[in-house]
Order: sequence, then structure tokens, then C-alpha cells
Amino acid sequence: MYDKVLELLKEKKYSELKEMLSGMNEADIAAILTDVPEETLPLLYRILPKELAADVFVNMDSDAQEILIRAFSDTELKEVLDELYVDDAVDIIEEMPATVVKRILQHTDPNIRKSINEILKYPEDSAGSIMTIEYVDLKTYMTVDDAFTRIRRTGVDKETIYNCYVTDENRKLLGVVTAKKLLLSEKNEKIADIMETNIISTNTLEDQEIVAEKFQKYDLLAMPVVDQENRLVGIITIDDAMDVLQDENTEDIEKMAAITPTDKPYLKMNVFEIWKKRFPWLLLLMVSATFTGKIITHFEDSLQACVILTAFIPMLMDTGGNGGSQASVTVIRGLSLGDIEFKDIFKVIWKEFRVSILCGITLAAANFVKMMIIDRVTVPIALTVCLTLVFTIMLAKFVGCTLPILAKKIGFDPAVMASPFITTIVDAMSLLIYFNVAEAVLKL
Repeated sequence: MYDKVLELLKEKKYSELKEMLSGMNEADIAAILTDVPEETLPLLYRILPKELAADVFVNMDSDAQEILIRAFSDTELKEVLDELYVDDAVDIIEEMPATVVKRILQHTDPNIRKSINEILKYPEDSAGSIMTIEYVDLKTYMTVDDAFTRIRRTGVDKETIYNCYVTDENRKLLGVVTAKKLLLSEKNEKIADIMETNIISTNTLEDQEIVAEKFQKYDLLAMPVVDQENRLVGIITIDDAMDVLQDENTEDIEKMAAITPTDKPYLKMNVFEIWKKRFPWLLLLMVSATFTGKIITHFEDSLQACVILTAFIPMLMDTGGNGGSQASVTVIRGLSLGDIEFKDIFKVIWKEFRVSILCGITLAAANFVKMMIIDRVTVPIALTVCLTLVFTIMLAKFVGCTLPILAKKIGFDPAVMASPFITTIVDAMSLLIYFNVAEAVLKL
């Protein structure tokens, strides 16, 4: 499709190109426009039908949007901005350089500009920062027929008309009524009689990740946002909640891999930017890993007395790290979904303790057979390694399941306590266990 678009553009078959693009989804068009050469982008965008262009613009990445904004005339820029929902305009503004933001605000309708500025004042990552003010509001004294009249008059500019919110004269949220309920009700029924008063809402200052979790928990399409006095100030729609979940999951994955989170896509970052995100963590982990070297040095005499012990150090450290990672990833996922809370810590420890016993004994038995048949070591050596393996797995599971819960309790992101830190801690502890078991069993 991409090659076909460029071919039609090169042959200047604009009518055929416009017809082809008109039949495509806006997200697919945005993907094509994002990849076309920079000098071609404005021309290709101008070919799009007016009603489709704004939707395509919203789906493009920030670099392509900036190119277009700089290429737009004042009239073109105003036309695009007039078609955008407020929350989409806010998202665009947050990604743009100051000079571009100034130009956007200059050509935005004064009322919309006021709304944009209000949303921009909310803390980053709060519900207020991702909401839109474009919703349908109804009054309790309205009839169903009145409600449909209001929806027809104002709904064209709203982000969703499926959920309509009932407020009083002071904008206090009283209830919600769906389009389905309106369609199935009699024309003369009062909104007060058919509205749902058990409302799932969020506060403007609530963390956006918690808001996204509510969407998952309650299967919502939209959620009202209220201020401290329960006045309706906006709504959050499912598409914004999904964006939040994607961003938060990406951030957690980066933290679990010991990378400083970033909003930029990988291919948009240069080598220096990637280096800045990674080297501080690597430096920290490298320094912390020196403890393992100190431990080996401390037990140097034991190693010299039984050199064969050295061969099994990597296996013990890797197995312990993997065991701790298994527990931590499971617990971190449970914390993110709300399945695990701090009060459950002893339940988690007890469960992981039993799992560690089973895993440790199974691995030790398999390893004992392997050491006797393949490695051909003595029974005391095999016993030393296998006992260490059991204790290491027990310790790793304990560290892996408790650190994320404790981290969340004191206000840290549990994802930070994932593989890298847990592996480093378990590596050091497994060596201590190994050499102490060796001294006890082998009388070193």
C-alpha cells in the first residue's frame, strides 16, 4: 500500500490517490504518512478529504505532526485545530516545541484555548491531564424526548454520546444515562426516573494508572471526572485509558530491565539518548555486583582447598537469579492488577516458601544425578552443591516475592525491584550460602 501511494503521488494521479485514501482507516493512513519522505508529507496530507484529515493528524506521531504544523498556512492550521477534540489538542501541545505551541494556541478558538490551558494545569499523569471536556450533560427535569433533542444539537462536537451525564445547576454529578436506556424508554419519561445513580467516577488528581485500572475492572467505555466538590469537569474515554495502560506497561518493562523509562519510541532515539538511559543503571548494578567479588575473595582459601567448587558458582548464581525473577514478576503483575496487597505479604511468603521447597528439591535431585554421572564428582561435593541449590532457591523466592511488595508499601515502583536488583542480591547471598555449606560439609 505504501509503495502504491508513492507511485500515484509520483505520477500526480491525485484524484485516484484521494479516492484510495478515502477508503482507508485513519490509523493506516497515519502510518503511511509517518513513513513518507518529509518533503512529500504536506502534499500528501492536503490530498486527504477535510473530514478525514483531522482524524489522521491525531494518529500521527509527534515528529510528523510538527512537520505538518510548520508547513500549514494559518488557515489550514485553524481548520485542523477546529476539528480536534480538546484532549487530543492537549496531547499534541505537550509533545511540541515552545515555538510550535505558541502558534497552535494563537490559532485556537478562545474557548477551546481556555479549556486547553485548564487541562495543562493539572499534574502530569493525573486524571485531569488526560480528560476531555466534550461530553453530553442532561438535567433531571428533562424528558427522554428533550434529551434526544439536546444530543442532536450538541452531540456532533462531543467525543462520545453513548454515556450522557446528569448534573444539577451547579454541575454536580447526579447520575448517568446511556443512549441504549434512552432508546428503550418512553418519550415522556423523566431523566430522573431512568438515570443510574451508582456512578463509577474519578477525581481530577487521581493517578491515571489507577483510572486505567478502573476501566479494566468495571468494563467502562467512559468515566466521568469530578473535582473536589463532586462537580463534573470532564470525562475520560476508553481510547485514552488504553493509551495509559500501554505507556505504563512499557514503563514497567523498561524498569524491570534496568532502563530509565522514556516517552520516545526506540527508533526515534539517537545512540547518545539510549546511552543516557542505560549506563546509570548498569553502573549501579556493576558497583553492587562487586560484593560478589568481595565474597569470593574472602573465601579464597576454601576455593584453593577445593578448586572444583568454582565450576558450579555460575550455575548456582544463575538458578537463584532465575528463581527470584520468577517470583518477582508474578508478584509485580499481581500488584499491578490489584490481586495482591501489602496485607497479603505473609500469604505470599508462605505460598512461595512451599513452591521453593518443591522447586529446590526437584532441581537438587536432578543436579545430583547429573553431577554423579556426567561431572563424576564425589558425593560430598555433589551434596554441597545440591544443598546450596535448595537454600538458594528458598532465599531467591523469598527475596523475589517480598521486595516488590515492600517497595510499593514505601512508595517505590515495584517494577524497579525486578530482575536486576533481585539477581544482584541473590547472587551475593547464594555465594555466602555456598561457601558456608562447603565449609560445614567438606570441613574446609
